[in-house]
Amino acid sequence: MTAPTRQVVIIGYDQCELLDIACVSDTLDAANRLGADPGYRIRLASAQARPVRSAGGLALVSQAAVEKLRGPLDTLVIAGGPGHLDAAADPSLLEQVRRLAPMSRRVASVCTGASVLAAAGLLDGRRATTHWAYARKLADRHPEVTVDPRPLYVIDGEVCTSAGVTSALDLTLALVEDDHGPDLARSVARWLVTYMQRPGNQAQLSPYVKDAPPAHRLLRQVVRYITSHLDADLSTAALAARNDVSERHLSRLFLDQLGEPPARYIRTARTEAAATLLTSTALPLTAVARRCGFRSTETLRQAFLAHYGTTPSAHRTALGPGTAHQAHSPNASR
Repeated sequence: MTAPTRQVVIIGYDQCELLDIACVSDTLDAANRLGADPGYRIRLASAQARPVRSAGGLALVSQAAVEKLRGPLDTLVIAGGPGHLDAAADPSLLEQVRRLAPMSRRVASVCTGASVLAAAGLLDGRRATTHWAYARKLADRHPEVTVDPRPLYVIDGEVCTSAGVTSALDLTLALVEDDHGPDLARSVARWLVTYMQRPGNQAQLSPYVKDAPPAHRLLRQVVRYITSHLDADLSTAALAARNDVSERHLSRLFLDQLGEPPARYIRTARTEAAATLLTSTALPLTAVARRCGFRSTETLRQAFLAHYGTTPSAHRTALGPGTAHQAHSPNASR
């Protein structure tokens, strides 16, 4: 028996990210080719079916006019890109998004496409994510939305949001798994030569792609010391004494420049460093905890649960050494 066609519409606009569109469309296309009968019908839509000029300069042919689309739709996706604020300020586009959302089984955004969903009121009262660099701005503009800048994607009921650019691939793999089970999702991941689905709660930022160092010279010096001496005494008192400043002054610098107190910054730095060691080495948990300044594996576990929503062991199982080899091996379990 032929499976029903799943109508997937990706809405684009001028200055979209090409990857925001391709990560969704190509993942679903791979599912169509590798699955028995997934039935995804993917279309790119835009206002009046105008070509979509991507941020990289390439133009895509639109296959549908947003204002002429009719339901029911399986999945409505809003792409992101440098043009997201203009798109979020376009009353006619927002009207169409609001019209189409109730006709769709689920609604999703990629990266800064969350700005459009938020402006349309579709994220009110929901938890959502977006590219880490725009999360604070989105939260400031839409206080009714609980913006979480940490995960790769968030699925809140029938509304899904993903982080920056290629995290759309992770979200789409999760949707394929939800639709057709893990076997097809894993086959698609192997075909695309990507991770066997990074968990949605994996952090967007690794220690290697953090924001630029703080502008304040003393704080920059302190941060540099922290990241290179994670196993040292990093209490506020010890750091203040080492830099010949008061604890109060140091705490104020952290809050003003980094938006969080020293203890929280240090805990995050240690946790993310531990995540890197877990996925790049075979060190036992006790050694990882010790190197990153945790008193015990239980303390590491608690920090991991708070930051990533998973345990160190589960994180290593999903993404650690040997995972990629196992995932792409011809004999790997499907």
